[in-house]
Amino acid sequence: MRQVLDITKALADSNRLRILMALAGGELCVCQIIELLGLAPSTVSKHMSILRQAHLVEARKEGRWMYYRRAGRAEPKTVKDAIAWVHQHMGQTPQVQEDNKKLKRILRIDREALCRKQTRN
Repeated sequence: MRQVLDITKALADSNRLRILMALAGGELCVCQIIELLGLAPSTVSKHMSILRQAHLVEARKEGRWMYYRRAGRAEPKTVKDAIAWVHQHMGQTPQVQEDNKKLKRILRIDREALCRKQTRN
């Protein structure tokens, strides 16, 4: 039951849904997620913590930067089902389509420069 509650909590926020959809294209640095959402780093960190607790995303640290991706194949069926459900129901929404366009622009920005800019702000 705990796992279902964690997943439900994680999916109960539009920004976390947007993060899951953005990660459909692959791994992102936290600075890219911050740029996409336009939120404070501490707020994005909290969202990522909730998604990690629900096992919907995985993280890795490389140097000073954190990278996130959707949960992998080893995750429980409930996690896989939740991610599939989000993708099925959110994929064509105007917000996600707008995010996809914005993410394409963000991915063209040098990641190191983007991360340095955010740490200065």
